[in-house]
Amino acid sequence: MAYDYCDLLADARHWARSAIEHDVLDTAMLDAVFSDDHRGAEPLFGRDGDSARPMIVAFMGGTGVGKSALINRLAGQTIANSGIERPTSREVTLYHHRSLPIDRLPPGLPLDKIRLSPHADDKLRAIAFIDMPDFDSVEQGNKTLTLQWLPHIDVLLYIVSPERYRDVKAWQLLLAEGGRHAWLFVMNQWDRAAPEQLDDFRRQLHKAGFADPVILRTSCTQPENDDFADLLTQLQQLATRQTLAAMTQHHDQTRRQELAVVLDDYQQLLLRQDFQALTHHVDEAWPRLTEELQRGLTWPLTRAAQALASSAGLADSQEVRLWDDWAQTNLNDALEDICLQADHHAIAPGALKIGFEILKANAGKQVSKQAALSARQAMVKPGNGLQRWSLRLAAIMEVVLPLGAMTTVGYQVFAGFYHGAIGTAAFLGVDFAVHASLLIAVSWLLPYFLGKKLAPSIERAACKGLQQGLSRALADIRQDVAQQIKQRQALRDRCLQDLQTIRAQCLAKVDLQPGLQASDQSALARVMPQAVVLGSSVDTRD
Repeated sequence: MAYDYCDLLADARHWARSAIEHDVLDTAMLDAVFSDDHRGAEPLFGRDGDSARPMIVAFMGGTGVGKSALINRLAGQTIANSGIERPTSREVTLYHHRSLPIDRLPPGLPLDKIRLSPHADDKLRAIAFIDMPDFDSVEQGNKTLTLQWLPHIDVLLYIVSPERYRDVKAWQLLLAEGGRHAWLFVMNQWDRAAPEQLDDFRRQLHKAGFADPVILRTSCTQPENDDFADLLTQLQQLATRQTLAAMTQHHDQTRRQELAVVLDDYQQLLLRQDFQALTHHVDEAWPRLTEELQRGLTWPLTRAAQALASSAGLADSQEVRLWDDWAQTNLNDALEDICLQADHHAIAPGALKIGFEILKANAGKQVSKQAALSARQAMVKPGNGLQRWSLRLAAIMEVVLPLGAMTTVGYQVFAGFYHGAIGTAAFLGVDFAVHASLLIAVSWLLPYFLGKKLAPSIERAACKGLQQGLSRALADIRQDVAQQIKQRQALRDRCLQDLQTIRAQCLAKVDLQPGLQASDQSALARVMPQAVVLGSSVDTRD
């Protein structure tokens, strides 16, 4: 499906605004899309729904080449200023058939600088001639006026003289406007020209992209045997409705190709955004930052562990304060370095900076919250698994051993009492009492002291928990940084995909008036630059 240039330009501008809004590309990089001019010759004199319009032909050339004399000869009367007045002329002369409605001109044109000159020549009914100011004159406003009218021109009648056919400003205009118009070239005052000048002029046009340019010789002082009649014939051949439509389509295709070139530049900018290198840099730099912060926060971490290990700390502390100005400065520097690396890898850092500001503001709370949670979890189960198992064993022994000792002593007392009652020796002596007391004391004290020695330190558990919490918080911040980069890359990829879609539509080949006669195709091909000649293929390489 072929899309109109105006639709493609609107899509490109919408894409550009989206790229700016999401900070995928910088505003300055997108000026070409916003400054591209989509005006054409169609709306100059046409009405809504009216397909008939004249062909707009502009007489252009440098000062002193005889433009005004040539258009006066065409009109058969003096309609354009010439001679000494030309270098300071500040108006455009419009020579048109009287049936042409001049009641609707596009906005932006300086209407107060238009001189209307109607005629009744039916042979020129399909053509409207515009005598443009000398773009190289001493009046700077002439160049501005010329540029305002150029987008509305179908055919540029480029007039030179033997002395000024190599004019620098003229060639700059030719190269800048080359593919946007049809061109007819006139060597005016040809009676003063040498044959080699015509040949040189033809070679220069060939370099500018015209394989077989139409060069006509005219002379308003010696009109005998010049090509003025051929000039009128050429214009009438180009003024047919089909040829005019083909020129309009050619103009549209040329601008589509120019837009594709602009979009290709933006595509290259997007492809140069190296997110993989940025991610690699973060992967290398973040472990060093984590190690540095863990070393630097050792003292605040120890004090926090002491506070948590105390009964007052456990009861009253609502927030563990580890993060200080030194740690915040180190984190800020690391995030700023990531932004600098993003800019180095052609990634617009603006959105990253905004996301990183949120990370900076929340870093202290995030570390404190994670550290406090990890510390309290560590204090619930202090020590390692072996310590906790040994502590439970000591607690069991603290009950079982004294009970066993007391049971043994009780049994001895009972058995001795029984034997004493039937006449055996007395059993309650000092030695028995001492040994029995020692047995009970040892059976109770042994597991008690083992429990005391095996019990893990609450402060040490709190310190270990704080360290783990700090590491987890820094890992979470690292994950947030990675997520920010991934989001920027996803936006870039989506923006690149949309751009490639628009660019492919710009490069889609459009059939230019397939019903055009061979003779009309030949005439049209001669007035178009070779790079965009009618029927030439379009390079669709990505």
